[in-house]
Amino acid sequence: MVPDNVPTVDHAFKNRNEAEGYLYGLFSFLPEFANAASNPALLGGDEVWYIDPVEGMSPVLWYLSQGRQGTNNPLADYWSSKQDETQYGLNGGKALFTALSDCNIFLENIHKPFDLSKYEREKWIAEVTFLKAYYHFWLFRMYGPIPLIKENLEISTKGEGVQRYRQPVDEVVDYIAELLDEAAVNLPVQVEDMAFEMGRPTKVVALAVKAQLLTLAASPLFNGNTDYASMVDNRGIQLFPQTYDAEKWKRAADALEEVITLAFEAGHNLFDFSKTPFAGNLNEKTIAAMQVRGAVTDRWNSEIIWGDSNTDPDALERACHPVFTLAQLGGGIRKSYAPTLNVVEQFYTKNGVPIEEDKEWQNRNLMELRKAGPEDAYYIKEGFETIQLHFDREARFYGSIIFDGGTLYGNGRTTNDQNLWVTELKNGTLGGGPTPPGRYSSTGYLCKKLIHYLTAAPESSGNLATYRYAFPIIRLADLGLMYAEALNEYATAPTAEVYYYVDVIRGRSGLPGVIESWRTHSIHPDKPLSKEGMREIIRRERLNELAFEGARFWDLRRWKLAEEYMNRPIRGLNISGETADEFYQIKNVYNLTFEKKDYLWPIKLSVILKNKNLVQNPGW
Repeated sequence: MVPDNVPTVDHAFKNRNEAEGYLYGLFSFLPEFANAASNPALLGGDEVWYIDPVEGMSPVLWYLSQGRQGTNNPLADYWSSKQDETQYGLNGGKALFTALSDCNIFLENIHKPFDLSKYEREKWIAEVTFLKAYYHFWLFRMYGPIPLIKENLEISTKGEGVQRYRQPVDEVVDYIAELLDEAAVNLPVQVEDMAFEMGRPTKVVALAVKAQLLTLAASPLFNGNTDYASMVDNRGIQLFPQTYDAEKWKRAADALEEVITLAFEAGHNLFDFSKTPFAGNLNEKTIAAMQVRGAVTDRWNSEIIWGDSNTDPDALERACHPVFTLAQLGGGIRKSYAPTLNVVEQFYTKNGVPIEEDKEWQNRNLMELRKAGPEDAYYIKEGFETIQLHFDREARFYGSIIFDGGTLYGNGRTTNDQNLWVTELKNGTLGGGPTPPGRYSSTGYLCKKLIHYLTAAPESSGNLATYRYAFPIIRLADLGLMYAEALNEYATAPTAEVYYYVDVIRGRSGLPGVIESWRTHSIHPDKPLSKEGMREIIRRERLNELAFEGARFWDLRRWKLAEEYMNRPIRGLNISGETADEFYQIKNVYNLTFEKKDYLWPIKLSVILKNKNLVQNPGW
């Protein structure tokens, strides 16, 4: 509450305490990365399929994948949402242009608090400069060319003076990169107060976002994309570069090398589950499967470059968790976050190559029933009959996917892996079938990767106690694979460094290097030797390693592959089937449609009508 006749800005910066409150308000504009109502990458693509009605988590941004986007009230509207409508605007999203204006107000006034030390003032300025850069980046990734809110307009500005223009792609990228470099100067290399500041930006975070930005700018969507040749504003300015520039990959690679080097110096490393407290009692297969799951859910592990400390992934964990007893059906377990069969098939075989390329799999019937033997016991219940598709897969598959007959490490059984839980999904009452309403898997699968192994429910009830973790925004494996991609795109043929950064991430989960794997097991043994072949491998590695973390949604767009992937039917198993023969029938769950216009978000129609200087994105 501000007293009458007291200017709000002066009051907000009268002392350190008031200014800190304003600072926290600026952080509140960050998307909630673990919240499906805020982050379109969780439900807006082809990776996970949902149900409607559903309990416990909003399905609104799932409608993006169903082609229900529009210009009257766009889904995930981060351009024109108003903070006074709802927490996420009308259809998801936050008011990021309001956030940018507020960032500028902070930077213009932070010199006023009399009791703020020079060090803290410089750090806060760096943090807000980072936020200003990130909010521009988030808008750029969604909408393409955007207005740059370098400074706030004078209050007296009227008419055409308030009608900003969208700026060309290269200008937007350069400005955001400049802000991130500026922020990095006074940001600490590591979080200084781990009790209160985890999730705040560091120098490594700022440079990681810069590397992510430059990789995006070098990618096909923004680098010489002639699909947007018509995007010319009323000044005659071309908003998209029309000529491919390989040097953009070099710029991205240099930025990635810089941040990876700094990350190691700051103590970041690939997560290793074998060093966690219970690992000494676990089989190497359990550990291999837990590597990627732990890299996501182990709280503030060394691989997390930047994590979301503000969003509790409770709703995600509940939507991913299976039930094991009838008593658990009445509690907080929702079992509705369902990976698609398309993604289930995407993971490698145990030989480290795609199913469709593996020489040993050429004549396998993926839907044929097979009984698990003792050699399968750590991943599939011994004696259980399930399909060939679930056998002999890479460890990341077993760490990411819950399937019928599969095992689950966690839910109270963590000290050893001799009595793992078994997930039975073909039983409509107990597993993932279409009962109870609002709580079932639409595809016959659930997502294991996002469940912390300490999350647990008692056998006698569904009172799930979720273990909170910081949902990863950027982790080290992400940067490593981006670096391999940038190096490969800039070179004429893959280099030793390209192989190294892919192989070290594969190796963490027990896979051999790509050259060895393809030479030994693939029907295309020379694939890793060419730039084009390695490009395909790196992209597949990203889809597997970063599955369910939101990376796929943006990667398919920047690679201009969304038209290919998002025009395939969403497939799953017959969730109504209770016997094996009934359950293991492939069903088309939904026929996706993705058009060129869907690569970029529409600007709300009312905004376009108010500002004649804005160019609407093509197709909208």
